[in-house]
Order: sequence, then C-alpha cells, then structure tokens
Amino acid sequence: MLFRLLFALCAWPFVAFAQTGLKLQLVSEQSAIVPGKPFTIGLWIQHDRGWHTYWRFPGIVGVPTQMKWDLPKGWKFGPLVYPEPERTLMFQIKAQGFDRDVMLRTEVTPPADLRPGESVTLSGKASWMCCGNTCHPGAMDLSLTLPVSTTSTVNEKWHALLEAECARAERSSDVWKAEASEKGREITLTLRPADTRAALRRSQRDAEQIIVFTEDGWFDSDKPQTITLHSDGTLSIQLIKADTYLGGKPPTTLRCILRHNDGWVKGESWRCLQIAPVIVRAK
Repeated sequence: MLFRLLFALCAWPFVAFAQTGLKLQLVSEQSAIVPGKPFTIGLWIQHDRGWHTYWRFPGIVGVPTQMKWDLPKGWKFGPLVYPEPERTLMFQIKAQGFDRDVMLRTEVTPPADLRPGESVTLSGKASWMCCGNTCHPGAMDLSLTLPVSTTSTVNEKWHALLEAECARAERSSDVWKAEASEKGREITLTLRPADTRAALRRSQRDAEQIIVFTEDGWFDSDKPQTITLHSDGTLSIQLIKADTYLGGKPPTTLRCILRHNDGWVKGESWRCLQIAPVIVRAK
C-alpha cells in the first residue's frame, strides 16, 4: 500500500511542491567551456539534517533524483551518474539513497563551433523526492552560465568533490565469481573468490556488514539479507523477491551491487561490486 501511495505521489506535478529538506546547485568542474572539449557538470545536493534523497533505483519506496536538460543546439549530455548507494530509512522501511550530501554528475560535450568570448547558459529541471519525517516530491529549474574560451582551468573545489564521487562508483571484477538461484520467493546469491586478489571477509560478523542493493527491484530492499561466510571465503546471501516488480517479465539476471566498506580487491579501495549472474530457477 505504501509503495502504491509513493508511486502515485511521483505522478503529481512536481512544481506544486516547494523545496523541503535539501538545497541543489549546478556546478562545473571547469572554469570555462572549450569548444568541442567534453567536461563534467555536477548536481550538488545538500541535505538538511534528518533528510534524504534516493539513488537511481530507490528500492521498494522512493523516487530517484533526475535531471531533464534543456539542450542548446549541438550540445550532448551524458546520463546522470550516481555514486555508490547507501541504505537509508523512509520511516522504518529500508530504501536505497543518500543521507549524506551527494554529487551526481554528467559529461557534457559542447559543439566545436562555439566562439570564444561568448557565454552559454546550460539549464534544466531537477526532480526528486526528499524524505524525513514526511516525504516531499519537488522540482526546480536550475542553470549554470559559463564563458567560452580557448583554454580552461579546473575549479579545485568542485573537481575534488567530483573525483571523490567518481572513486565511489561501483565496479565489476573477475576477482569474484557470482551465481544466483531462485526457488519460490527465495533467492540465493553465491559469491566465490576466483583469484588470490580477492579481499576475503575476516569473520562472520565482518561478512554481515555487506549490503546488497537491487538495480531493478527484483528483490525486496526492506527484507532481511541473511549472509553466511564459509571457510573457503565463499559468501552465501539469502534475499527475498519483491511483492511488486515493475520491470515486466521476470529478469534473466540478478542485477545488484554489493557494498562492503573494506572493499573487494586487495590493494584497491573501491567498495561496491557490481554483478549480474544468470538466475537459475527451480523447475
């Protein structure tokens, strides 16, 4: 019932809601636009204490933050890229989002025929759902004006934040081998170390710090995730299928991200492993 309520809310006109619980700003990694040279724009989201927004797939509740660009002629904008998700609570329901201040980003390619000395305003509409003790869909027109020049310098403040978020992005790796099986509503995800570079979990308690995030909603973000560490370093994770799946026919792969703060590969600091093993279903 709650999921249906929030799904209905996201269909309301966003412009009817004032900003609640957050501040948004468009920022540029570069001081100027160099004709034909790609650069990065960030959507900087600052949350008031006790408020959160949602990742690109929020789980069983919530609406992801999005950006719809009003593209100038000849410009190209890449997709909005989200850093690693966090587990957040919408009331007492576990969802996938951000309690911390977060920078979403996109790569922008300007046309090569821009003339130095001019300026260009890039604009679009951000939409989101921000939740604390209550939930508030919202939207805002945002813009960023930059000069056109033959050269550009890096804005150190925004460059540092964008680089930090880029380092938090999920990665795939052949250091771990993933398998998935399904019987009824139960999904078993098995993760085996396939290389000596695999960063093994130190103890059962350490393994239980892993969080599995769904990329398509096939399993329920709010249900318990039962994790078992085996003596050879293999991990078995029990997940529960979601009551409602909006992706049409059942997926053939289990698309998910596993987060552990100690990382997945020895000597590397990234924390989120992206996997998509084929789902073997019981007949």
